[in-house]
Amino acid sequence: MSRSYIYNIQLQEDVQLVADIGLNSYRFSISWPRIFPKGRGTPNEEGVRYYHNLINELIRRGVQPFATIFHWDVPQALEDEYGGFLSRKIIEDYKNYVQFLFKEYGNKVKRWITFNEPQMFILRGYGNGMFAPGHCTPDLKIGDMEYVCPAGDSIREPYTVGHNMLLAHAEAVKIYKEQFLAGQQGEIGITLVTTWYEPYDDNPLDKEAQIRALDFNVGWIVDPLMFGDYPLSMRALVGERLPIFTKEESELLTSHKNDFIGINYYTARYAKHMPFDPNFRPKIYTEDGRYDTLTHRGDVPIGPAETDSWVNVYPKGLTKQLQCIRDRYNNIPVYITENGVLEYVQELEKLIAAGIVLSEPLEDIYRTEYLISHIQEVEDAIRDGVNVKGYFVWSLLDCFEWSDGYTARFGIVHIDYTNIKNPDLTRTPKGSASWLKRFLANKIKKQPKPVVYDVVPGIKKAQPGVVKV
Repeated sequence: MSRSYIYNIQLQEDVQLVADIGLNSYRFSISWPRIFPKGRGTPNEEGVRYYHNLINELIRRGVQPFATIFHWDVPQALEDEYGGFLSRKIIEDYKNYVQFLFKEYGNKVKRWITFNEPQMFILRGYGNGMFAPGHCTPDLKIGDMEYVCPAGDSIREPYTVGHNMLLAHAEAVKIYKEQFLAGQQGEIGITLVTTWYEPYDDNPLDKEAQIRALDFNVGWIVDPLMFGDYPLSMRALVGERLPIFTKEESELLTSHKNDFIGINYYTARYAKHMPFDPNFRPKIYTEDGRYDTLTHRGDVPIGPAETDSWVNVYPKGLTKQLQCIRDRYNNIPVYITENGVLEYVQELEKLIAAGIVLSEPLEDIYRTEYLISHIQEVEDAIRDGVNVKGYFVWSLLDCFEWSDGYTARFGIVHIDYTNIKNPDLTRTPKGSASWLKRFLANKIKKQPKPVVYDVVPGIKKAQPGVVKV
């Protein structure tokens, strides 16, 4: 049996899962090197055909495709040729790539996302070097952590890459609006990773730290798209390391309206002021904002978390992030493009031997409660006037989660990794998928609200309530 045949069968089965759950939209990423293995030139017909098959299958089952154009995979040829997003040369290659996608798929795809989480691509790729291309200042030490990179500059390269990504995004929006919008009638925007920040203490300094944290996260990307320049706090604190937009570039950024902003929300942190010192020299760009981020105030977390998980559950942060975007950016339409929680599967073989991998995880109570509480917050935000257009769970399937590999399970559908010789990787819907199916079918009239931490300025536990459907 050929691998391509297996992939095609799995594609159909996975899209059927989407339809069976009752989801009306599906977000996926297109791989640049899968379309153009050399970054440009002759497209790979097999790769082009794969996405046609996926899109056609989604539409056939009544599911709207949402396509992400770039999810961190720079063609190696362009990385080797000129350093990828460290060079402005990539803007022209990105323009050619997006133009091909719009022409090839735009009659069927009506929602386009230019970049997924540029801030995380920058942090992991050029700040601490944990992901490709693995750049950081050689022998970088941050607290107890040591990072080994052959090359990089953790206080300069991140801003260069972010600048070039913003200009590439603006060029993509311009191309779509001027060349394809009239005929295709779609939308285009960008997706950010967002962490909500609460002041560590109820004092002016920590409240200012909260504002700076939001500036250096969401403002870094969205302010240039809406106002033509970076936040003033970034200009003041980063100084000459922060690139300058020319007048023409500022006009490019703002002249073609983004149709929406996508946000990926998982968790929240406290922001604590760090004293300003004129002699301070940052080791990594994340220190430029002069705030520290903490999961705990004293011994009490901002929200509960599974053992070893970075996700402290704080649903109220989603509403606050949405309200912040509404107030700062003229209530631009927003899609929650990712929201979900992981569960770590440690010592997998011991769990298999105990017979619980395919039983307890499939009940999926923790994830179900997470989704219930966050969907309720989205409903609250909509009632408060936030222009929310859609909500996507991350993720449909358990997947290979970057440096966590297969140990971090985000899916509402379980993947059986226990038999590596089984090419089917058997899919089994978890309890969260069953709940979501009933929710979308309007078969759940009320649902107990999970008891979670609802913080600020003091920490208290939320009272049980109901989700109104």
